[in-house]
Amino acid sequence: MSVNEEWVIHTDGGARGNPGPAAFAFTIERPGQPALEENGYLGETTNNVAEYTALVRALTRATDLGGKCLVINSDSELLVQQMKGAYKVKHPNLQPLYRQAVELCKQFDKVTFRHLRREYNSRADQLCNDALDEAASGVRVTPPRPRTAPPAVPDETATPRARALACLSRHAAAWAKGDASAPAPETVLDELCAILGKS
Repeated sequence: MSVNEEWVIHTDGGARGNPGPAAFAFTIERPGQPALEENGYLGETTNNVAEYTALVRALTRATDLGGKCLVINSDSELLVQQMKGAYKVKHPNLQPLYRQAVELCKQFDKVTFRHLRREYNSRADQLCNDALDEAASGVRVTPPRPRTAPPAVPDETATPRARALACLSRHAAAWAKGDASAPAPETVLDELCAILGKS
């Protein structure tokens, strides 16, 4: 393993009811190795506690595996901004988890946090929902891994043409699921016009 090799982590946590039945999930992608996935049911708690639990579990696993440089992706803007130091952690239920995450981050040479929209965090989101569904039904959920990778995270420095192609690819994947109205063609056209700077 290269000393500067980046591992890409996606985390997600959710509660149905907030507070309500909650679960966590994470994936760890290491170059040249199969992706690792983990999820679990947490019982009754809040969405934010579930999000932080997912982060702490992922950091702990990455520590055990000997990771050095991490890129952590989450669709929780609150968690990302708090871990970057932009927001304070005021809720008493989050403070112990936050402190634990901060201490775990010190075990790595570099940790980068990125906030993503949910569609770019789809596998972790699916694993989280699987854990909630399993707990609700009592039946083990073992979905197949997706055959196609989730859409690439848009690069704001990319050319308008590249961003437009990424937009089309993302929505084409949604249409391929069988509902041509989700998203509506007009919505996609508006997005393309915004990218290309045309009215």
